[in-house]
Amino acid sequence: MKAACAVLVFSALSSTVSAAPPAQDTMQQRVQACTACHGDQGRAAADGYYPRIAGKPAGYLFNQLTGFRDGRRHYALMANLIEPLAGPEGEAYLREIAAHFAAIGLPYPAPQPPAASPAMLARGRTLALQGDAALGVPACGACHGSALTGVLPATPGLLGLPRDYLNAQLGGWRTGNRRALAPDCMAEVAKALAPEDISALSQWLAAQPVPVPARAAEALPAPAPKRCGGGVR
Repeated sequence: MKAACAVLVFSALSSTVSAAPPAQDTMQQRVQACTACHGDQGRAAADGYYPRIAGKPAGYLFNQLTGFRDGRRHYALMANLIEPLAGPEGEAYLREIAAHFAAIGLPYPAPQPPAASPAMLARGRTLALQGDAALGVPACGACHGSALTGVLPATPGLLGLPRDYLNAQLGGWRTGNRRALAPDCMAEVAKALAPEDISALSQWLAAQPVPVPARAAEALPAPAPKRCGGGVR
């Protein structure tokens, strides 16, 4: 009797397993883990902690994904999610995800009203558009494009990001918590800036409207002032 029951149970389980639909590897399924934090279509979370990934250059998004995987960037949730995606198949998988979000064009939110003095905003504008030769800091626009909307294939735009996020990323480079592919030009820049300079820059950038359309430039009009392993050279 027991043997007969066992056969019936095994047969039922086998039938259930065989009837289960095969797992579908679609882009929609792949990006569910991304949009759960980064917002619908990667438009950014409402709290500003998870940044916009829609429309960023594919090369930049790929570099960030591999940065979390390889330990250049530190956030356990991202690292644990991407760590298994090593080797040629993993690289191809991540490139496809990067290309997917890079192709999404969405309107940007209104800029944040500044919460800084006119003098601080003026300092931020100077750093963004002119740099500071005495500190060895080039203008942001010299690498991120004159419109500050990024440069293909891998340099991101700086507009449309919350100032808290900008502060956190510049602070991460300054302290060594965030790193990019060598030579890490952003680390050099951030370490040359005082905390008040970082705050001024973040305040000014976050208060600027995003051009429409917000496209990354095809190339810089002149050679970049610093060699950057993860972006333009």
